Amino acid sequence: MQNDKPVTHTVGHLIDGRTVADTARTQALFNPATGQVSAHVALAGKATVEQAIASAEKAFPAWRATPPLKRARVMSQLKVLLEQHADEIAALITAEHGKVLADAHGELQRGIENVEYASYAPELLKGEHSRNVGPGIDSWSEFQALGVTAGITPFNFPAMVPLWMWPMAVACGNTFVLKPSERDPSSALFIAELAQQAGLPPGVLNVVNGDKEAVDTLLHDPRVKAVSFVGSTPIAEYIYAEGCKHGKRVQALGGAKNHAIVMPDADIAGAVSAMMGAAYGSCGERCMAVPLIVCVGDDTADAMIAGLKTEIARMKVGPGTDNANDMGPLVTQPHFDKVKGYVDQGVAEGARLLVDGRALKVAGHEGGYFLGPCLFDGVKPGMAIYQEEIFGPVLGIVRVPTLQDGMQLIDDHEYGNGTCIFTRDGEAARYFTDHIQVGMVGVNVPLPVPVAYHSFGGWKRSLFGDLHAYGPDAVRFYTKRKTITQRWPSAGVREGAVFSFPSSR
Repeated sequence: MQNDKPVTHTVGHLIDGRTVADTARTQALFNPATGQVSAHVALAGKATVEQAIASAEKAFPAWRATPPLKRARVMSQLKVLLEQHADEIAALITAEHGKVLADAHGELQRGIENVEYASYAPELLKGEHSRNVGPGIDSWSEFQALGVTAGITPFNFPAMVPLWMWPMAVACGNTFVLKPSERDPSSALFIAELAQQAGLPPGVLNVVNGDKEAVDTLLHDPRVKAVSFVGSTPIAEYIYAEGCKHGKRVQALGGAKNHAIVMPDADIAGAVSAMMGAAYGSCGERCMAVPLIVCVGDDTADAMIAGLKTEIARMKVGPGTDNANDMGPLVTQPHFDKVKGYVDQGVAEGARLLVDGRALKVAGHEGGYFLGPCLFDGVKPGMAIYQEEIFGPVLGIVRVPTLQDGMQLIDDHEYGNGTCIFTRDGEAARYFTDHIQVGMVGVNVPLPVPVAYHSFGGWKRSLFGDLHAYGPDAVRFYTKRKTITQRWPSAGVREGAVFSFPSSR
C-alpha cells in the first residue's frame, strides 16, 4: 500500500564522517504497522562503496597506531551515548522493523553489552611472552589489526547485529565498512553518528546502504581484508565462498531451525511460558527463535498444546509502538506473503492447524503486515514447515516416543544453530548437552544466546567459517597473530654458522 503523501526523506550513507546521498537508485522504506511508505533509502553503487573503502583505508594507519586504551575510551563513551539515546534508537527500530518497543530496547541492550566488552580491548589484545626460549632468546606473540574490515547485517536485529561486529573490529585497530539491511537501515546509521560523537575519527566507521551490488563490491575489493555476515544460509554460503575466493577472512552466520525438547517430567507451565516468547517474540523473526517443540510422549504434547492455546488466546497483536502489545507485524509485505504461504503449505501437507492467525486484522492498521500466531500439531520431517526456516510466528508440535528419537531429529537436520531441553532430570540434561550436534544449547532456557563475553555461533549449515561472532572469537577474527623471536647476543660472543634446524636442545 503506497502513501499518498509525498516522501521527501531519504536515508543516505556515512562516508569519511559525512553524509553522502548517492540517490541514483533508491528503495522505499515501509512502516510495517501501516503498510505505508515512510521514507526511501539510497542504494549505493559500486563507486560509492569504493569511496567508503578508500576512506577506511586512508584512516587505518593512524587508527591502528592509536593506543588501545584510547580506542577503548571511545567505546566507553559510545556506551554512554547509546544509553542516553536508547528511546530514539528503539523508536527507529520499531518504525522500520515493526517489533514492539520493549523488544527493541532489549535488542539494543544486548548490543550495548558488546560495546562494553569491546571497551576491554587493552586487556583482550595482550599477547603472550616467554623469556629464554633459547640461550638469550625471548619469544612473544601480538594481535595486530587486519586493515579494512566489513560487515553485512540482517533486518531482524538492525541495531544489535552491527554492534556484534564493528565495535570489536575498530577496538582492535581496524577500520570498518558496514552495510546494514536496506529494509531498516536508520538505527545503524544513527548509531554510527553517535560513534563519531564519542570520538571515532572520520573514516574509521563508514556506513553504506545497498543491495547485491554493494555486497559484491565489498566481497571483490582487495582492500577489504575480512567480512562478517549474518543472514540466511543460501546467502551466507555465497558470502563465504565468494569472500574466500577473493582471499578474505570470512565468518558467515546462516539460518536455523531450532528444536526445543520437552520431557515428560518438565515443568509444563514453565515450558509453555518459555515457548510463547521463544516462538512468537519479535514475530518469530529471530535466528534463535524456536519454531519446533519436540514433545516426548503424547501426554507431554497434549499438555503443551493445551497450555499454548490458552496463552495464545491472551496474546495482543498490534503496532509495536504500543507496549501493551505482545507481537507486532512482519517486516515487509513480501515476507508476510512468504510466511503465510508456509502456513498454507503446512495445511496442504497434512499438519493440523490448531490456531490459525492468517485472518487477523488489526483495527486502524488494516494495511499492516500482521499475521497472528499459528500453532500446528502433527508436524513431521519432510514437511516444509519442519525442514525450512520460516522466520515468522509459526510454531509446530512434533511427537516422539523417546529423548533419543528427538535428539536424532535434531542431529539429522541441516541446521545446528540453537536448541534446548526442558526437564527436571539432570542426567537427561547432561546427556543432551554432551551429545547434541548443535552450537548453542539451553537447559530450561529457550533462547540460549550467549552473553557478550562468550561467542555466538551454530554448527553445520548455520555457520560458515571457523570463528563465531562477538566475544573472544571476535578478537581472533579481527586480528592476526604475529610471533616474534628475538635475540641479543652478549658483547663479544659470536657463533659460527649452524646448519641444523634450531631447537632449544
